[in-house]
Amino acid sequence: MTFDDLTALPACEDEIKRIGKSVYIYGMGNGGEKVLRWCADRGVAVSGVFASDDFVRGQSFCGYKVLSLAQAEEQSGDITVLLAFGTELPDVMAHIDAIENKHSLFAPDVPVAGDIAFSKADFLAIRGRALCVYESLADEQSKRVFIGLTAYKITGRLSYLRDIFTDDEKPSPLLGLGKDEVYCDLGAYNGDTVLQTVSSAGGCKKIYALEPEKRNFQKCVKNCIDIDNTVFINAAAWSHDCTMTFEGGSGRQARLGEKGKVLTAARSLDSVLSGADCTYIKYDVEGADIPALKGSAKTIKRCQPKLCCALYHRCYDYIDIPLYIEELCGGYKFYMRQQSYYPAWETELIAIR
Repeated sequence: MTFDDLTALPACEDEIKRIGKSVYIYGMGNGGEKVLRWCADRGVAVSGVFASDDFVRGQSFCGYKVLSLAQAEEQSGDITVLLAFGTELPDVMAHIDAIENKHSLFAPDVPVAGDIAFSKADFLAIRGRALCVYESLADEQSKRVFIGLTAYKITGRLSYLRDIFTDDEKPSPLLGLGKDEVYCDLGAYNGDTVLQTVSSAGGCKKIYALEPEKRNFQKCVKNCIDIDNTVFINAAAWSHDCTMTFEGGSGRQARLGEKGKVLTAARSLDSVLSGADCTYIKYDVEGADIPALKGSAKTIKRCQPKLCCALYHRCYDYIDIPLYIEELCGGYKFYMRQQSYYPAWETELIAIR
């Protein structure tokens, strides 16, 4: 498939309506709410909600009684399934594949952060920006990822994702990390990526680990306390120093947001470093990625560090983030990789000089 072929792909909602079968949401929680909103916004009628058998307890979700798949099939026969949760667990992904082999299954591209879902019409409106990113990618694998990712986003079909799973080790070997790295981990969670980076690089010269959620921060300190020259900062990465609200608890999808009730410190990386050196920055900040990049602008221009950026929190991050970096500091080589995940989470941009 080429970039130009993307325009001929059917939009996810159009295919669902064309098929014309009863629509059931698979999953609950925040993802279920977002997919229900996606359906309402696009005129897709929903017949019900189902969950995996272990989660069915006679409960209700958004006014729907939560069924098992067998109950949904008994109620409506052959159905259309809309996936409303994310997973990287092989057995759960295999279960989703089995459902897809039996029924029409789509995974609408709704955002992890914010309210703007992907739409074919909006993509076509920014086609020129998308083409700039596609043409800037440094290898054929990256271009395949971009095409497959966009095809998935337009159609909601998981087959396009399966074709581009790369499953590189983390952190990516493309970064060429070594013992002399001054590493800034923005969104350090429980320290898992700090540990991965230290293991891959054979150590680091210095590490700055920023994590806003208190319980995650405590786990990060506990898990990484024996790593020399590590600075732990209980703050969110942002465009400037301030205090913000935080929502979502201690899970991976916790984020800054207006609905949050917990106050947390927010810091710009430029403020944290105050002119100190930096050779590698990882961004995984649950939708605050562009503000965090803006808060790193002086550092990126001065040090030109290696960058690893999550591209999946907002539906157009895979276009907006590379363009912002290029505008900020031209000359980076861009690589795009997609880990095995349903839906299109764990998409990464590797930027190196």
